[in-house]
Amino acid sequence: VFPSPKLSTTITEPYNTVLNTHCGLEFADCVFIVDNEALWDICTNLLDIKRANFVNTNRLISQVISNITAGSRFQDGNTTDLIEFHTNLVPFPRIHFPLVSYSPMRSIEKAYHEQNDTQALTQDLFHKNYQMVKVEPSTGKYMSIAVIYRGSISPVDVNNTINKLKNDRIISFVDWCPNGFKIGYTTSPPMFVPGGDLAPSQHSAVALANSTALVDAWARINLKFDLMYSKRAFVHWYIKEGMEENDFSEARENLAALEQDYIEAGHDSTRFDSARSSLS
Repeated sequence: VFPSPKLSTTITEPYNTVLNTHCGLEFADCVFIVDNEALWDICTNLLDIKRANFVNTNRLISQVISNITAGSRFQDGNTTDLIEFHTNLVPFPRIHFPLVSYSPMRSIEKAYHEQNDTQALTQDLFHKNYQMVKVEPSTGKYMSIAVIYRGSISPVDVNNTINKLKNDRIISFVDWCPNGFKIGYTTSPPMFVPGGDLAPSQHSAVALANSTALVDAWARINLKFDLMYSKRAFVHWYIKEGMEENDFSEARENLAALEQDYIEAGHDSTRFDSARSSLS
């Protein structure tokens, strides 16, 4: 769970995020990130929950995890397991933080009069209101995308919808990976919490999108870190636990390099080839 642009659960979030990302960068293969502000907005604007709490947001996360792991639990359809996610989503070891979105996001009241076919289901995945991280997708380009469907989905309808998204330029890929789609589906329908926030549906979809737009999130975190660390605010609490100031500097340098990695990945092929060695 990453820090949000406006919503914060603790004052030391920037420190914790930079230090945690630095320590885990070389040991995690693929990290799915969400932030509380995006989850809260989904609950309020899409699910009409007046006073959302962590029960509501945790249920959204569990619904996503259920879809992501469906291919490992059900051997029907064109299933995709976690190893395939890593293979298809991560072009370089350090760039392994895909954006997450889920559809349908409908309350029980809306479910009776809103369209929920394959095209609507898929298009929603690429709308910023359905993303679980507060970044603007139009500012970046996609490097790879995995879409996992559950339930009564026609592969022909899926292919037609994906082609329409490409032709209408709703999604834009980096030129060095122009066809970075991985599609998986299982015929087992999604399960829902009885009496929960999401209206039951016979099908659902999750998109995991590795996008250069995430550079905005890294820049935001790094800026907040710098504002606090320039005053050495709250650093003494970490020092008392056995850390050293050098740990902060090293972590911040690594996050600056990660931010630059995402910038370089968004360049065209000519400029990207010259920077490829630093990304790998």
